[in-house]
Amino acid sequence: MVRTLKKKSKSPKISLTEKAYRELKRRILENELPPGTQLMEGELAELLDISRTPAREAMTRLEVEGLVEVRARHGMKVRPISVSDMKEIYALLTGLESTAAWQAANRDHSEDEIKALRDSVQEMDDALQAQDLKAWALSDEKFHKLLVSMSGNNRLIELVGRFIDQSHRVRMLTLTLRPVPAQSNEDHGRVVAAIEAKDADTARRVHRIHREKAGKLLVDLLEKHHLTQL
Repeated sequence: MVRTLKKKSKSPKISLTEKAYRELKRRILENELPPGTQLMEGELAELLDISRTPAREAMTRLEVEGLVEVRARHGMKVRPISVSDMKEIYALLTGLESTAAWQAANRDHSEDEIKALRDSVQEMDDALQAQDLKAWALSDEKFHKLLVSMSGNNRLIELVGRFIDQSHRVRMLTLTLRPVPAQSNEDHGRVVAAIEAKDADTARRVHRIHREKAGKLLVDLLEKHHLTQL
């Protein structure tokens, strides 16, 4: 008997531009490159240990996503986020994500998809029990991205992902200023239940109110503590 050997599937290669984009984005989102940071193209290439071409292409992608400003002969500048920016971002997230919840509840989902959504809520509960606000915030973002992905609407997924990224730095910097987000976890659980029950109107209503409250809380914190630029 002749045995046929199965070829091992190779992981797709990641281009230098993609690697540069991911690393630069990570540093911006984690505030390793804080707002206002300016880097010339050559400085960025040296920082990431790459040539200028992938560095330039990475900057261009991040400019499209609203994270940096690129100017000819001046390199890039990490964009700050203002109170006004956050008001706009949360107004958009409220509308887009509530639509995503409605669309998600109108679609069929596997048990694994529902479980992944429920698991992210459990991770948030566990993080609060451990008083780990950073873990809570990361699980919260995971929940929102999973929810939107279940809408099946690729354009909506792209837009929401962009606005979540833009607000990430502000959310992380204000974590210790906000009250314990127990109500937020309860809202998430209600949205999951509505999606599982295919109650689209309830999913949309609960998530819209949830996002409205979250946006108001964050903006109020920024104004109270005079954090006008982050």
